[in-house]
Amino acid sequence: MTSTTPAADPAPPPRAPRRRATRAPFVLLAPALALFAAFVLIPIGYALFLSTQGLRIVDEGVFGIRDEVFVGLANYTQVLGDADFRAGFGRLALYGLIAVPLTLGLALLFALLLDNASSRARRFSRVAIFLPYAVPGVVASLMWGFMYLPSTSPFSHLTERLGLGGIPFLDGGAIYPSLANIAVWGGVGFNMIIIYTSLRGIPGELYDAARIDGCGEWRIAWRIKIPLVAPALVITGLFALIGTIQVYGEPTMLSPMTSEISQTWVPLMRIYRDGFVRDDLPLAAAGSVILAVGTLLVSLALLRVTQRRAFGGVR
Repeated sequence: MTSTTPAADPAPPPRAPRRRATRAPFVLLAPALALFAAFVLIPIGYALFLSTQGLRIVDEGVFGIRDEVFVGLANYTQVLGDADFRAGFGRLALYGLIAVPLTLGLALLFALLLDNASSRARRFSRVAIFLPYAVPGVVASLMWGFMYLPSTSPFSHLTERLGLGGIPFLDGGAIYPSLANIAVWGGVGFNMIIIYTSLRGIPGELYDAARIDGCGEWRIAWRIKIPLVAPALVITGLFALIGTIQVYGEPTMLSPMTSEISQTWVPLMRIYRDGFVRDDLPLAAAGSVILAVGTLLVSLALLRVTQRRAFGGVR
């Protein structure tokens, strides 16, 4: 007679170790989040709040007391109804039609030339093209302003010597290319570096295969390089567009030299006048919010258009 012992129960599978909650990510992110809140979120919230306030006379005494009161959307209505504010966007459009294509076109041209295998003195050329970007905008505006003034302009001096008369850089419609020239001179180098860096990331095997197929340098640039650096062109175009909407330094520096530039020539100049000349911060805050929203909408529209072209209209 044999006795059987019951089989032992199988051992339970080992339990996966619990992941202990760690505070390290929150500790590391805390300084960045605090700075973002202090210098971005809080100022935006305060600007939105301030734009709903208005300066009104709240005391019917002899002199009256001006105080901030809630006015809702009255400041936005006043800003949008101002003809000078709307005209400022029209001037920005004319300015941008000159500055943005020239900046991106020259930046792309210089980047392609520097990326060419037969180019010489690349390091010196990169530094020379990028150097104007290191010049502060105020200094660049003053420098070009002196070159525009008839009494100090070397260009007008040369044309007068030739009997052609002075060049009216700061008169009439010439003010637009004169201002755009300052932005182009200072912005080409920065955009060129972005595009050139993107070009250097393209594998050289693509160029070798194209040359074996009989493509010249022009066709390689047109068929291979430019399509592959399209994302860099979108980024630089977005930067140039935002810079155009927020232009302020160039017309402000040149305004004492010409009567063509008023205190409200572009939207930012009008916002500055309302806030710091007329001491109407709520109205300036409303104009700032409108300008910020317009910049955001234009940026999103540009990204949407470029994405549709990149993906053939497929969402």
